[in-house]
Amino acid sequence: MNTVIRVHEYGGPEVLRLESLPVPTPAPNEIVLRQEAVGGNFIDTYFRSGLYKFPALPAIPGMEGAGTVTAVGVNVQGMQPGMRVAYPATPGGYATFRTIAADRVVPLPDTIGFDTAAAIMLRGLSVHMLLREVYRVQPGEDILVYAAAGGVGLLMCQWARHLGARVIGVVSTEAKAELARANGAADVIIGTETVADQVRDLTDGRMLKVVYDSIGKATFESSLSCLAPRGLMVSYGNASGAVTGVDVGTLAAHGSLYLTRPLLMTYIAQRSALLHAAQELFDLVEKGVIKPLIGQSFALKDAAQAHIALESRKTTGSTILLP
Repeated sequence: MNTVIRVHEYGGPEVLRLESLPVPTPAPNEIVLRQEAVGGNFIDTYFRSGLYKFPALPAIPGMEGAGTVTAVGVNVQGMQPGMRVAYPATPGGYATFRTIAADRVVPLPDTIGFDTAAAIMLRGLSVHMLLREVYRVQPGEDILVYAAAGGVGLLMCQWARHLGARVIGVVSTEAKAELARANGAADVIIGTETVADQVRDLTDGRMLKVVYDSIGKATFESSLSCLAPRGLMVSYGNASGAVTGVDVGTLAAHGSLYLTRPLLMTYIAQRSALLHAAQELFDLVEKGVIKPLIGQSFALKDAAQAHIALESRKTTGSTILLP
């Protein structure tokens, strides 16, 4: 049997139901994957709560994982049972077995464990998108990273430091500040009340060319105030709620700013882009530049507890679920 977590209605962590289903069979162009580790991400809570909608209910949450191919459908080329693979940004992950389109998985090097892969596929490829595609960070530049001790934030600190950038991180506690510094943040701001003032002091009034804001509603205005004229506001998360009702005149008032809300799925829609980004990520992991921190792991059956931890902001680094 196949152990899964399903959502039959939107709501709190209590709507995550542990169920048993038959092991799936692959459709044409699909593979069956026996998952060894699954990523637990804040975006999973958006789908569970209904902030983001599943195509239909009941549905299985989860956007990333890693494991071993157990079966391949017709028309699948280059993959066979026994291959180690991983995937990002494909719903249906909270399961022991799952089907997935063959062009959405990437071969996993033997040097990278399943746990590590589940901790970096969605997060690490998101960081690649943010630092190399949405805005190409250059050596010597200052960048602001919210939630700098989270799963994405820590990887951003490490990768941006490797690129020669100076990371100013924003966290909620001193313990998280220490973690962010240990992973590459040059300066850390605790709390969000005076971020713009502290950025002004840290940059000698220059402010920033780019801000990476995963918090959303609560920090949107202060993030705009951190930018230099013609700077770029990258809003890529809604931890405090969605940003709505934006007056585009605000961008002009803050200095002809740019605003983007990127989605990883757009940036890796082409298989060639997915393979390129994954290869760059895996290379940095193998070289020790990227050192993922798995801050907490849960059994798959305890997915509700994982969601409670994520939403309470008590997590650090990446969260994984083990089927």
